Amino acid sequence: MEWLCDLFTGSNVAHAIFIYSIVIAAGVILGKLKLKGVSLGATFVLFVGILMGHFGFSVDPTTLKFIQEFGLILFIFSIGIQVGPGFFSSFKEGGLRLNGLAMSIVGLNIAVALAIFFIAGDVKITDMVGILSGAITNTPGLGAAQQTLIETNNPDAATLNQSMSMGYAAAYPLGVVGIILSMIVVKVIFKINAEKDSKSIEEEAHQSQLAPHIETYQVSNKLIHNINIKRLHSIIERNFVISRVKRTSGEIINPKNETELHEGDLLLIVMSDQDVEVFDAVIGPRVDMEWAAEQSPLVSRRILITKTEFSGKKIGQLRLRMGYKLNATRVNRAGVDLLASPNLALQVGDRLTVVGDINDINRLAEKMGNSMRRLNEPNMFTMFLGIVLGILVGSIPLKFTGMSVPMKLGLAGGPLIVAILLGRFGYKAKLVTYTSSSANLLLRELGICLFLASVGIAAGGNFAATVFTPTGARWVLYGFLITFLPLLVVTLVARGKFKLNYCTLMGLVAGATTDPPALAYANKTAGNDAPAVAYSTVYPLTMFLRVITAQILILAFT
Repeated sequence: MEWLCDLFTGSNVAHAIFIYSIVIAAGVILGKLKLKGVSLGATFVLFVGILMGHFGFSVDPTTLKFIQEFGLILFIFSIGIQVGPGFFSSFKEGGLRLNGLAMSIVGLNIAVALAIFFIAGDVKITDMVGILSGAITNTPGLGAAQQTLIETNNPDAATLNQSMSMGYAAAYPLGVVGIILSMIVVKVIFKINAEKDSKSIEEEAHQSQLAPHIETYQVSNKLIHNINIKRLHSIIERNFVISRVKRTSGEIINPKNETELHEGDLLLIVMSDQDVEVFDAVIGPRVDMEWAAEQSPLVSRRILITKTEFSGKKIGQLRLRMGYKLNATRVNRAGVDLLASPNLALQVGDRLTVVGDINDINRLAEKMGNSMRRLNEPNMFTMFLGIVLGILVGSIPLKFTGMSVPMKLGLAGGPLIVAILLGRFGYKAKLVTYTSSSANLLLRELGICLFLASVGIAAGGNFAATVFTPTGARWVLYGFLITFLPLLVVTLVARGKFKLNYCTLMGLVAGATTDPPALAYANKTAGNDAPAVAYSTVYPLTMFLRVITAQILILAFT
């Protein structure tokens, strides 16, 4: 039975993989348990790791450090690639206010943590950063802070990092409770009817919907008789596409700019929902017509863009009408339909809807790739090139006045910034940054599980002796104050001053604390996707700030 004992107590590679597999498998299963619809998810891996470490199971320190940091890089890079395309656009319009409120939460979290640090005087800054990260349920911030402590060449970095991990673990459970509690408290204070707010935001979403809307019109307005489609675009200054035209003779044609419109023609128009009334006034009456039932040489097909040379090209640059005798009507991107306007830049993974002869469509499809297999193949070059660049950026020393050592973005901040930039601008360098949702989720979950398991195993030996003491109890209290007070202040302002819809408010709170369990609670309460929209709006900037500020705190006060 020595071989079995070696698996549990040895120091070889098989032992390390065996222990990690037990920790992650048990943590994932326990993470699925729900209390009133809320679960801790992969975070339970941390607590199982602590339990294993407490009972004496360990991994070679060098191996553990490598797995912890590589897991952190995978997790951070996957997040950056995911949020990159929407990172900069999240500052536009209503997103600017939401991100401003999220930044206020980040700032107040840090202010409360520093106030406790200076007033209480019984907690080290490294422990406080761990408590802060746990209180706002932000694991990448913890990883960034720990990496920064190592970069400072502090001889006590290993011990301090273990203590930081214990502070994180002590504050995390009540952090989740405090986030959800803030949602409940603001609901009670303002006597919010969640169902009413849910209906209200659904109506607003419908009214502001910019997704493609398809209608058939009969030309009856004499002012547009015998004018061509190019002239019609100058009259109706909106984005729209005339997909097909049916003449009074019964002939169905694929229109081009020079095509003239005549009285009685039927037009299949793709437009924005908010522009319907404009077309009602200019074209004529709407009619019901089943175009699919019409005998016509024209068909509508979706082409999957899988060749990198089309990434970043605008639809107008494709010259579909001239080169292929086709009209582009819609673009489906990540499940969302967009109007195929000439200035819309394409990305790998987009599905372009075109109308025309099937032979012409097949020619274009072959040119653009149209291969699902190509998308399913992982883009390993882009991923590891991004990691290389991220590590290089993270290793650049940045000198600031008042800091004893230069600041580095480290293995968390560097890959995060590079991944965001690649996700947004990678197509300009002809890099394929498309990653399927399942592949991204796999990398992200694998990375965070490896990181959390490493943190738990390393911290487990001294966890009980530290946390289950008066000191540990104070850490839990400090964490709750860091969580709850800033959220209470900002939610009161957001609802009282800005009249923010409750569904959006819940998403803001979950996103500003990067907390998936809170988002799950918000989605269940709202019954629509408004919390998820707000969450995704503030998440990129918040994640970036959490990672950077955690490092700054370590550099400024150690």
